[in-house]
Amino acid sequence: MTARDPRRSLPQVDALVREVAPDGLPHAVVVDAVRTVVAAARKRARRSHAVPSHTEMLAMANDELARRRRALLRPVINATGVIIHTNLGRAPLSERAIQAVADVARGYSNLEWDAEHGRRGDRFAHVEPLLAMLCGAEAALVVNNNAAAVLLVCAALGAGKEVIVSRGELIEIGGEFRIPDVLAQSGATLREVGTTNRTRAADYEKAVGNETAFLLKVHPSNYRVVGFTTAASTEDLARIAHARKVPLVFDVGSGLVTRELADEPLVQRAVDDGADLVCFSGDKLFGGPQAGVVAGKADLIAPLRKHPLLRALRPDKMQLAALGATVVEHLERAEEVPVWRMIAASPDDIAKRAKRLVRELAGAGYEAEAVPGESVTGGGSLPGEGIPTTLVRVRHAALKPKAIAAGLRAAEVPVAVRVDDGAVIVDLRTVFTHQEKDVHQAFRSLT
Repeated sequence: MTARDPRRSLPQVDALVREVAPDGLPHAVVVDAVRTVVAAARKRARRSHAVPSHTEMLAMANDELARRRRALLRPVINATGVIIHTNLGRAPLSERAIQAVADVARGYSNLEWDAEHGRRGDRFAHVEPLLAMLCGAEAALVVNNNAAAVLLVCAALGAGKEVIVSRGELIEIGGEFRIPDVLAQSGATLREVGTTNRTRAADYEKAVGNETAFLLKVHPSNYRVVGFTTAASTEDLARIAHARKVPLVFDVGSGLVTRELADEPLVQRAVDDGADLVCFSGDKLFGGPQAGVVAGKADLIAPLRKHPLLRALRPDKMQLAALGATVVEHLERAEEVPVWRMIAASPDDIAKRAKRLVRELAGAGYEAEAVPGESVTGGGSLPGEGIPTTLVRVRHAALKPKAIAAGLRAAEVPVAVRVDDGAVIVDLRTVFTHQEKDVHQAFRSLT
C-alpha cells in the first residue's frame, strides 16, 4: 500500500464502532459487522482505487447491522390470511400455553423429578395421560414433530420388515421431506400397493404376508386428488390388519381433535375406527407448539418408549409445557386456542375491522377498499378449502405494490402481506386486534 493509496483513508474499525447504532446487538456482533463492511470497502478499493466517504461507510455499517438484526428470530404480523403459516411459525400459542412456557423456563421444574417420592421421574408423564384422554386412546407418546413420530413408529415396529402403504399416499411434506425417505431411514421396507388415484382395501389384503410389520395410512393433507379416485377406509383397513394380526398406523397429519372440519380426519374417530396408532402434529390444527404425537394401543407404544431413537427425538420442557396447556384448552374451552379463534372469527367482525383499516389507510394517502375474499387454513390442512373473509386491497399512486410489501417487511415489526392483481392484500383474520396499530404504523412509515 503506497502513501497515496486511497485505502489509507478508510476509517479504523474501532472508530466506526463508536459511531454506529448498535440498537441492542452485542458488542462482538457490532465489531464483526463493521469489520465486514471495512473489508468489503478495502477489497473494492483495490480494484477501483476509490473509497466510500466516511458518511457512506457509516451508512453501510448501519445497514449491515440492520440486516443482522432482521435475521434474528423475532415477532412478525401475519396479514396474509393463512392461519397456519409454516414460514411464520405455524400456530400461535394460547395465553395459557405462553404462561406455561414462561413458568417452566424462568426457573427449575419437575421435568424428570417425582416430587411425591423424591426420585427421578418421567418427562412424558406430565402430558401423555391427558393426551390419551383427549384422543380416546389407551396411551400416548410425544416427540419433537410429526415426521419424528412416523420415523419412530417405523423404526420401532417396522425395522427389517415391510410397511404397506398406498401409492397415492406417498406424500412429500414441508422442506422436501418425503414419506418414502422417512421409511427408508427407519430400516423398514416400503411395500407400495394400488395406484396414485385408486387403492382398494383388497390391494392391502393381497400384500400382507409374513414380512408385514403394519399397514400405514397417510392422510394427504397438502393436496387433493379428485375425479376417478378410490381410497380404503380406516374401518376396512383395520379389519384387514386385525384379521392378519398386524397393526394399522394412521398418520392423520394436522391433529384435528376439536370438531369435524371438511375432509380432515378427526384423531378420536381414527382411534374409534380401529387405527392402532395415530400420529399427528401439535402445531397445526391442534394449535400448540411444534410436536409429534403418537396415540393408541399401550402395547404398541411401549416399544416406542424403549427405542434408542426416542432419546434423540424427545421434546424439551418448553414444548411439553406448551403442549400440556394446549391439551387442557381442548379439554376445557377449545375456542381459546388462537388457531380456532381465527377459523371461527365472525365475518361481520372482520368486515368492521377491514373498514376501519380502509379509513386509516385513506388518511395516510393510500387507495384502499374492502372486498370479499377467502382466508385459508394453511399448514397442509384443508387444501382447496377457503374461509370467507373481507380483504383490504391497497394501492398507492407513488408506490408499486411490491415496494409497499417490501417496506412492510422492513418495518420495526415486520408485516407479511400478499400481493395480487396489482395491489397489496391484507387479511385481518390472522392479525390480532392489538397488532392493528402496528399495521397502521407500518403503512404510514412508507409515506
